[in-house]
Amino acid sequence: MADLLRPDGTPVRVLVVDDEPDLVEVLEAVLRQEHFEVRTAGDGATALRAAKEFGPDAVVLDVMLPGMDGLEVLRRLRETAPRLCVLFLTARDAVEDRVAGITAGGDDYVTKPFSLEEVLARLRGLLRRAGMTRAAAEERLVVGELEMDEEAREVSRAGVPIDLTPTEFEVLRLLMCNPRRVLTKGQILDQVWSYDFGGQAHVVELYISYLRKKIDSGRAPLIHTVRGVGYVLKP
Repeated sequence: MADLLRPDGTPVRVLVVDDEPDLVEVLEAVLRQEHFEVRTAGDGATALRAAKEFGPDAVVLDVMLPGMDGLEVLRRLRETAPRLCVLFLTARDAVEDRVAGITAGGDDYVTKPFSLEEVLARLRGLLRRAGMTRAAAEERLVVGELEMDEEAREVSRAGVPIDLTPTEFEVLRLLMCNPRRVLTKGQILDQVWSYDFGGQAHVVELYISYLRKKIDSGRAPLIHTVRGVGYVLKP
């Protein structure tokens, strides 16, 4: 995955706020490995002080914090940084809790337990959509003979251009960001169509079918079905 940078070329700054030290340590290590600049906090008051000093571009924020909860932390952050990208973390998975987080101003929501790959994918998606970053121009997503230029939104296989619709592009990007990893229909639906709670799995099947016709037709297949589980992209 291409590194995401601030418009001035410096690393994107991420503030991680959670009261579970082990989780914070893991998230910090993974984000640093992906070349983000990271600060951490274990409670709301510390988070607000860190945000003032650090000036983050994004916050990975736990809802259930000691003292001041994550929703109140977000409200205060938004007063001075209305464009700040916020990814909520929580152990609560009820739809009403997800809606509450988004209504409060959060940009996206991941429920515990989650995969680190999912957190990274969601965070990168938020930053791209906010227009606050630029990708390193020389980097591309490559899986076998399939290549994707995220900035130019161009896809090719063995050097032959492939024309994709915006939604097809997003589904393929998710698969290419997770090569050799089986993604369920629910994961694809949630990450590509986000908060469309009425979405159905057949929509995913339809777009996988579209992609196969454009990418795999007449060639060795790259998109594979794992029966009863989901789909995986692998050479």
